[in-house]
Amino acid sequence: MQCVIRFQSSELCPIYPEVEDSKMKRYQIFGWLSRWTKQRTCFQILPNLRAGGGNDIQWCFSQVKGAVDDDVAEADIISTVEFNHSGELLATGDKGGRVVIFQQEQENKTQSHSRGEYNVYSTFQSHEPEFDYLKSLEIEEKINKIRWLPQKNAAQFLLSTNDKTIKLWKISERDKRPEGYNLKEEDGRYRDPTTVTTLRVPVFRPMDLMVEASPRRIFANAHTYHINSISINSDYETYLSADDLRINLWHLEITDRSFNIVDIKPANMEELTEVITAAEFHPNSCNTFVYSSSKGTIRLCDMRASALCDRHSKLFEEPEDPSNRSFFSEIISSISDVKFSHSGRYMMTRDYLSVKIWDLNMENRPVETYQVHEYLRSKLCSLYENDCIFDKFECCWNGSDSIVMTGSYNNFFRMFDRNTKRDITLEASWENNKPRTVLKPRKVCASGKRKKDEISVDSLDFNKKILHTAWHPKENIIAVATTNNLYIFQDKMN
Repeated sequence: MQCVIRFQSSELCPIYPEVEDSKMKRYQIFGWLSRWTKQRTCFQILPNLRAGGGNDIQWCFSQVKGAVDDDVAEADIISTVEFNHSGELLATGDKGGRVVIFQQEQENKTQSHSRGEYNVYSTFQSHEPEFDYLKSLEIEEKINKIRWLPQKNAAQFLLSTNDKTIKLWKISERDKRPEGYNLKEEDGRYRDPTTVTTLRVPVFRPMDLMVEASPRRIFANAHTYHINSISINSDYETYLSADDLRINLWHLEITDRSFNIVDIKPANMEELTEVITAAEFHPNSCNTFVYSSSKGTIRLCDMRASALCDRHSKLFEEPEDPSNRSFFSEIISSISDVKFSHSGRYMMTRDYLSVKIWDLNMENRPVETYQVHEYLRSKLCSLYENDCIFDKFECCWNGSDSIVMTGSYNNFFRMFDRNTKRDITLEASWENNKPRTVLKPRKVCASGKRKKDEISVDSLDFNKKILHTAWHPKENIIAVATTNNLYIFQDKMN
């Protein structure tokens, strides 16, 4: 997924002032810069399949969050979704800078057909709109990414970021309050010390549960360009943040400085040929990370080699098929997301038309390739005209790394079983909003006579799209964000 920038011929590029736009060549180079889309809608799904795959995979509707309204406010559009490490909490961020956390209720043993539902646990304003006076640019409040830290005590911690600023939030519960102060009344007014004749020992009294979200760290002023990725290291002390041209390494306890570990900005911006689109730490090896580019390459770097990882350890790239070469080849080959498997042996990348699985020991080609919506190849011209060709789809693994999932258009999302090589297309729709309603597989007819229950490729709604996907780390539960709605599905429990 990529983004295009179109300027009038006399204007300067607002992100890179050094560069003046001229013709197609110019905004092809900058077409990948992450913030210049008309409206990037980010959604996320929580999909789950049976661990074994096969014929018994059935997905059921569980919940949907958000109002049913054709006129959706821009601030209510969901822009990211993320489970915590246990799957008990599910966080969503939106374009209004808000973070909403859902908590999974305890399972009802009398209802064996369903798992605990997710209900609102906490809502808070993470980011506010700002203005960069030096560059005369507005900084949106939109939440680009959320990443949970592993839980170490009663509180939960998460990182959230907009285009420029990363924040570390503490989510804690309070169900008791102190009473019996000596120098303070119960209503908070202070007493005259001269009137105190006896000393009391303050005690804690039960109170209604209160969930508090407080910012513990603010990491700012380290990125010139827009942040597209954050990833927490397996040492749980450091994390990386990536923008279009640089990757920085942070310590979670230090906010006033970071270390630049990747910098691909050329001395002359006229020579810029690619940008960073995603970056992630290896789940087990704290010195290893990967980052993808708009040219369709993935670079694996080892921080032990040098302080600045300007030389990669491995380069993953698949040679282009000459028969598929077209005007849009560079655009659709750009990688929009990269994710390591939980085992750390494989990594998954998503470009516009496909999902690819790479073995870290084999660089020359992927070990698996899954076509997500190949039927759109003939529609690339119209998709370019409406800017959909620059959409940034994400992808995710299930808990056992046996199934991968990603989104598509018309509120469709796709799942691919790596063991059985079977795939399925499902739809997030209000029409299937009855609890335990089994989702029917959908099929798209690319050409020829359309069969019953098939949808023509010309009938697809490109304004409805699932860009972001997430998977419960332990259970067969999936969540899908479509515009302002969050759908939660689970596999059928017999």
